[in-house]
Order: sequence, then C-alpha cells, then structure tokens
Amino acid sequence: MTDLTHLSALEIVKAITQKKYSALEITQAFLARVKKLNPNLNAFLKITEKEALTKAKQIDQKVKSGKKLGRLAAVPLAVKDIYLTEGIETTAGSKVLKGYLPQYSSTVYQRLMDEDAVLLGKTNTDCFAFGVSTENSGFGPTHNPWDQSRVPGGSSGGSAAAVAADLVPVALGTDTGGSIRQPASLCGISGLKPTYGRNSRYGITAMASSFDCPGPFARTVADLALLTSISAGQDPNDSTTSPVSVPDYFDLLQKTNLKGLKIGLPKEFFDSSADKKVLQSVQGAAHWFKSHGAILKEVSVPDPRLAIAIYYILVPCEISANMARYDGLRFGQTKKDHQDLLSYYLETRGAFMEPEMKRRIMIGTYALSAGYFDAYYIKASKARTLFKQDYQKLLKEFDVLLAPVSPITAWKIGEKVNDPLKMYLMDIYTNSVNITGLPSLALPCQFNDLPIGFQLIGNYFEEAKLFSLGHQYQQETDYHLKNAPL
Repeated sequence: MTDLTHLSALEIVKAITQKKYSALEITQAFLARVKKLNPNLNAFLKITEKEALTKAKQIDQKVKSGKKLGRLAAVPLAVKDIYLTEGIETTAGSKVLKGYLPQYSSTVYQRLMDEDAVLLGKTNTDCFAFGVSTENSGFGPTHNPWDQSRVPGGSSGGSAAAVAADLVPVALGTDTGGSIRQPASLCGISGLKPTYGRNSRYGITAMASSFDCPGPFARTVADLALLTSISAGQDPNDSTTSPVSVPDYFDLLQKTNLKGLKIGLPKEFFDSSADKKVLQSVQGAAHWFKSHGAILKEVSVPDPRLAIAIYYILVPCEISANMARYDGLRFGQTKKDHQDLLSYYLETRGAFMEPEMKRRIMIGTYALSAGYFDAYYIKASKARTLFKQDYQKLLKEFDVLLAPVSPITAWKIGEKVNDPLKMYLMDIYTNSVNITGLPSLALPCQFNDLPIGFQLIGNYFEEAKLFSLGHQYQQETDYHLKNAPL
C-alpha cells in the first residue's frame, strides 16, 4: 500500500479526484505522522487536528455530491506561525503573543484554504521571524530531520522541517533575508522567494515591511508552481502588491528552453568563504544546465558582504518601528506587577520579548536616532538603490543567476547562538535578493551526509522561468525525492 505521507500535493489532488483515497484517509495519515515525529522535531507549535478533520469531511462530502473541488483538494498544509489564522492561536514564535487569537486570516493562507487545502497546524519560527536557525523561538528550537542535533535553518525552519519529514507535502513561510531559501537548502527541499509584491503581506506579522516576502515550501517545484498560481496576485488590502497579471505557472513548467539559456555565475558567491563541498555541489548543478545547452559565464555582482551590512541596518530600523505596537495593551501577554504606565511597558516587553528581538529593536532604534539617521539609515538606503541597479543591468544580459544558498550545511544547535555576527553571516548569499526584491528559487542539488542546495535568481516577476528551469532539473535528478532518516 502506498504511504500516503510520501505523496506530493499534485498526487493527492489526483487521488482525490479519481476517488482513490478519501480526504479523511489522507488527513488522518498525515496527522498520525505529525503526532509521531513532532515531539522530537518541534516543527509544529500547534496541531489543528479538529479543524483538519472537519475540513476533510467537508471535502469528502463535496466529492460525494459531485460538487467542484478546489485546486488543492485535501492537500495537508502547514503554516508558519506569523500568518494570522482566524480563531487559531498565532504566536509568531514569541511569548509576547502567547494566547493571541486573530480575528481575520492572512490573504495568502486564505487563498489556499479557499481551494480546499487542509490546515494541519502552525509551525515554529524564530520570534517574529528574527533569526536564521529557528533557535530564537520562544518555544524551543526546531530540529533538522536529517540530523536532529542540527538546525533546520530559519526563520521558517518549522515549515521546512515539516515538509522534509513528510509531515505535510507543502507549507508556507516568509523570506525577509533568506528565510525560505536557507531552510529549504539545509533541509533538502524546494522553496520560492517570490518577487516583492507578488504575494500579499496582509495578515502576516511584520518584520521588515519593505523586505518581507511570503512564499511556499514543497519537495517538488511543480507543487511550488501550483501553490504560487493560487496565492499570487494583487490584494486590495496590501498596497504593495503588484497589478502584474499572474500566469498559470504550472502550465508553463516546460516552456523555458535550456538551449542557449544564459546563466551568470556570480564569482563573489563562489569564493573561499564557502565550504568546498557546497561549492562543488552547486558547480555540479551549473554543469547540468550546461550539459543541456545552457551558456555559463562568470559574472561580478555587488559584494555580498556589503549586502549583510545594508540588510542589518535597514531591517532593524524597520523592526524598531514595527515592534512598537507590542506593548501588552492590545494583544498578547501582560506583566501584572507594574507601578505606572512606563513600568507597564517596560515590565511587559522585558518579560516576554526574546533576546534576539530586543537586540534588533535596539540596533534599529540606535540607527534611527538623531545624529545617526543620516550616517546609517540614509546611507544604507542609497546603497540599496545601487544594488538594485547593478542587478537589473546584469539580468538584462543574463536569463538567470545561479549561486549557492548557504555557505555551509546545517550546523549544530547552539553552535552559533552566542555569536550573532557569525549567525548573521549564514545569510550572506541570500540577503542580496531581498535587498533588490528579485525572485529566487532554491532546490537541492546534492546530499553529502547533509542536504546542499542552490538558488536560481531571476528578473522581476519571472517566477515562471525559475519554475520551468527548476522543474526540468528535477525531472532528471532525484535529490528532491530523498527521505530523511527518521
């Protein structure tokens, strides 16, 4: 008998349509696996068993009555706990919001649910997505399914681990500085950071508003294409969403011709700072494209070390502004023993905000303060514009850029937690994409005891091209099909 938890989203939809399995059977199979493995992985913060079973029964009733099914019929879904889910606790991985029940749902999540996806639960994340390892969660770290002594990456590590462990076939995350691509790479799955404005940010707790990008995780690029076709598009509740029409990405998976495709290899991403095994694996992926007719050429991009500097000035500045609302008055937990209003604020924020959250607020507040605003924030904003211009020029000459995602494979839990600078450098190959707002697709290209991934960076709103290239790569490789030794 087929293990239902190994099915992709597309295979599940097909099985439901053909009445091979019921939605209830599929949901129960995945829930059983979640209950078995999650105590060790800590991928889920909340399991929505009751809601999932109710939705599955509704889908089976649709099948029985002959009603039209949604494009994600009975597909189990995990959602990063910074997405608001109406009536279901949303903590953003922080004790600040413990017990918070949203009164509405995020647009991206709701669009998937409207197509008959089945929510299995909310996944662990660094508090408010502040981190690169999912160790900064107020509810404990998530463990990498490939080696449970190691991190899954972050901040969307809970969602990535859930997909890698076959707890769900698809999941939602967010990518502000690499938080979809990096955990996808460290967990051996696929993930998309879309063009900024392609997916709505409405109903997602804000980290850095001009950087945040909601996006999907899955084992296969085909599943990513399906989810993005549904989630993307303009949203009247988010003025930063683009009016650019959304194609059916799934129908375009074979449309990009590899022959003559121009691929740029940024030499700054292939330097000695990365592990040799990582570089060899990514170069192997590049040569696969070359063997299929693509043209490879070394190119130069703005120094990714400068991207780290720009990112960790601008992002904390936006964090400082966005975190001001968490004062204990409107939502979340409140410290009871206070003497006056100022004490109320200080005691509440001091008691429930995690250390990384406090660190980033302080950095951002400092950079925005009188006397430093021009020296830091304004200068970093100007440098960001130059980054965008340089990448736009390059992508007029090349179809895509190909690069590593992470300089190393998954590291041990606790190994870097006391050295924030070393931790921040784990995003050195991903920050540039967030600074520029470009789309990037991460997918596995090797397993050397631990997963290794690469990324394809495209021009604005060219997700269809990235999906097509990634899908064709996965049609002839099996890295995305390998199972973690659980």
